[in-house]
Amino acid sequence: MNKHGIVYIGADHQGFRLKAKLKEYLESAGFEVIDTGDTALNPEDDFPVFASKLVHALFADRDREAKGILICGSGQGMAIAANRFKGIRAAVLDTVEEARLARNDDDINVLALPAIKLNDNPQLMRDIVDTYLATPFESIPKRLRRNKLLDELN
Repeated sequence: MNKHGIVYIGADHQGFRLKAKLKEYLESAGFEVIDTGDTALNPEDDFPVFASKLVHALFADRDREAKGILICGSGQGMAIAANRFKGIRAAVLDTVEEARLARNDDDINVLALPAIKLNDNPQLMRDIVDTYLATPFESIPKRLRRNKLLDELN
């Protein structure tokens, strides 16, 4: 395993181009990157398929504390799909401050990126991803309690 950690990435057709940039960036930064798809640009693909693949891969790799990054046009579809799974806390983030707060306060384990906003701003994408991956969860009682309550929702 690489010293920087493991990151699963997945994208539909709208996020395909940004995913390629993200993969190159993460690998150059020393992360082990596992691409859960799509492997070819397919305008007819469906984002829930890739969200599901990534979540299942994360669940199978719990011991290594991997994180996930999903990309679609707005990021919203991927976040909605990923959040259907108990134990997943996905958020659409398009600022560095949102990334810091979402990790620190909510312990998100899946970042959903909006390709429409970030395709032409790779530096902002890198800054958001860096913050997501580097910010620890402030595991104080109220935050732990809230995440437990989320997992108990029906």
